[in-house]
Amino acid sequence: MHIFVTGATGFVGSAVVRELLDAGHSVTGLARSETGAEALARAGAAVHRSDFDDLPDLRAAAGRADGVIHTAFNHDFSTFKENCEADRLVIAALGEALAGSDRPLVVTSGIGVLPQGGVTSEETRPAVGEAAHPRAASEQVVDEIAVRGGRVCALRLPPSVHGEGDHGFVPMLVKLARESGVSAYPGEGRNRWPAVHRLDAARLYRLAVEGGAAGARYHAVAEEGVDFRDIAAAIGRGLGVPVVGLTPQEAQAHFGWFAHFAAMDVPSVSRWTQEALGWRPTGPRLLADLDGPAYFKG
Repeated sequence: MHIFVTGATGFVGSAVVRELLDAGHSVTGLARSETGAEALARAGAAVHRSDFDDLPDLRAAAGRADGVIHTAFNHDFSTFKENCEADRLVIAALGEALAGSDRPLVVTSGIGVLPQGGVTSEETRPAVGEAAHPRAASEQVVDEIAVRGGRVCALRLPPSVHGEGDHGFVPMLVKLARESGVSAYPGEGRNRWPAVHRLDAARLYRLAVEGGAAGARYHAVAEEGVDFRDIAAAIGRGLGVPVVGLTPQEAQAHFGWFAHFAAMDVPSVSRWTQEALGWRPTGPRLLADLDGPAYFKG
């Protein structure tokens, strides 16, 4: 298959490109910069220079492919709601390009869009109305495309997609601990983050584009839920700083805008995903990664 990949130079997207190429697919990756274009070319992928704002161009690029994997997202959390709406528009454009065909579209969502507190599965749907998570818009448009006959599915990533080169939530916590001199957790730290290694996630994207079902949700979850205080303890060991629990008020002051994410309790399972697509995560666990040197360089 010839697969068009957005976010192809990102932490997850670049691993997806490598996975697809190693499996014998051809890849065209979206690049927004010359540096990104050069990285894709070195990897062996074709390059499409464009931006997320150019919906007609993205639609045309998707229309030339046998399938599309959408991993791109603007992670500037100061404009999070706007970014979620922009993502909805991009997904709709990609879906239009593949309409009337059996060509697959794999869209990225997150476990964090689901209700908190209980263990969620692929059947769990985001809340609607005023309680809806802003990024649930990405899943809403997936349903709209599927109703029109598009072969689209959503792959939900956990809060931690970890591995060498990670620049997501865990590195933010490492940076905060280094700057503040403590590795902190809210309350008793029993809130749980599911996790997956980057290469396991990349393999799931490939399996989803090869055989995903229309309207399905797949969970890139290798670990159902890692206690946040265990993550904080691993960061404390890596940096040699104290590990402390914080009251809600202290946590808000310490974590700032990240306090919501630090307090997330979103355990989740992937049993159906593993059965449906034959996916078996084999990479290192999150705490094992954190006990290595990769997260504490510099």
